Amino acid sequence: MKPVKVGICGLGTVGGGTFNVLQRNASSIAARAGRPIIIEQVGTRRDNPNCDTGNTRVSRDIFEVAHNPDIDILVETIGGYDIAKELILTAIEQGKHVVTANKALIAEHGNEIFQAAREKNVIVAYEAAVAGGIPIIKCLREGLSANKINWLAGIINGTGNYILTEMGDHNRPFEDVLKEAQALGYAEADPTFDVEGIDACHKLTIMASIAFGIPLQFNKAYTEGISKITPSDIQYAASLGFRIKHLGVARQSQKGIELRVHPTLIPSDRPLANINGVMNSVVVQGDAVGQTMYSGPGAGAEPTASSVIADIIDIARTIEAPDSAVNALGFSADSLSNDLPVLPITETECSFYLRIHADDHPGVMNAVTQVLSSHGINIDAITQKVTREDDGCADIVILTHRIIEITMDKAISELEALADIKSPITRIRVETMA
Repeated sequence: MKPVKVGICGLGTVGGGTFNVLQRNASSIAARAGRPIIIEQVGTRRDNPNCDTGNTRVSRDIFEVAHNPDIDILVETIGGYDIAKELILTAIEQGKHVVTANKALIAEHGNEIFQAAREKNVIVAYEAAVAGGIPIIKCLREGLSANKINWLAGIINGTGNYILTEMGDHNRPFEDVLKEAQALGYAEADPTFDVEGIDACHKLTIMASIAFGIPLQFNKAYTEGISKITPSDIQYAASLGFRIKHLGVARQSQKGIELRVHPTLIPSDRPLANINGVMNSVVVQGDAVGQTMYSGPGAGAEPTASSVIADIIDIARTIEAPDSAVNALGFSADSLSNDLPVLPITETECSFYLRIHADDHPGVMNAVTQVLSSHGINIDAITQKVTREDDGCADIVILTHRIIEITMDKAISELEALADIKSPITRIRVETMA
């Protein structure tokens, strides 16, 4: 069979891992693909000392790879937005298939990229863009395609999960663990994308589009980070039978699509609550199959390369078939639905954990419960923790029944206006995973 020729753009962590695994496992990969897969050219600004490129054509101009007529599949691992987008669109215009690990680009510009690919009848594959080595895209798009997906929820950022795990296991503050994560290479010098949930939201946006057959709508998702979570919150949650995770949740209802990333209390006996360290995991609820769970390394050179190369193999199997390109989101282009809107966070409904720091006076707890009752908010559990010596205040910890978010917003505003309440009130959403 005619070999498939690949051009890799970017030879950093993911690109280097892809290069090495393609070289090391060339014979087994060829057996799976039904033909040899050859690295024809690499485009990179600098060499990777972990990659032996001695027998491979290397260019410092990545666009030379996109214009090389011998290349069948361009692999984009440079990251970022503008240059990566231009590179991919150039490769598509040249009639090349594309494999990318760029979740930000797909989440924010995927609709345009996929449209260009359809017009040229080429494939854009992006398994590595979500959850590293976990094949969650294929599971949603193919393995679960018979199902109506009701909801999915996932720990899809290893940095945030590592930080919350360390905070909980060793009673350490957020700032200290973040510095350690940066020293270990788990967090970037600017950790905003990870700890504020932007990275997870990119991934959630992609999964939700495949699960529900809707266009990519990253700009409508709700995102909240973990920097305000304290060791006390983790301990209080544990005493109530929960663990705190930075969760991405997508749910379909009659009103629309919930698309949100935020700290979440999960019952401690749920498997997802026990995914620790830098690991990722996604739970999917389908109407036919029920609940399934997918776990594994969410980042790293060779775990992510595993997903990149799986996409290359898939393309290689169909590369000479006429009309081989399918819609990248698993639905035909004209069936993607705009009928169900992405709901603002104020219209979503869940239970809540509240931590209220208040003066330790008689009647304070009664005042708090009266405010909640006046807004129709039922209490599932309430407890007052010991008075702190530093300020003479106590923490009131409350778990509520399910309530619309906007109602909770109003109740919290009223509570924070009480004289004995020390603002701000900590609010964390609760998901039972039932």
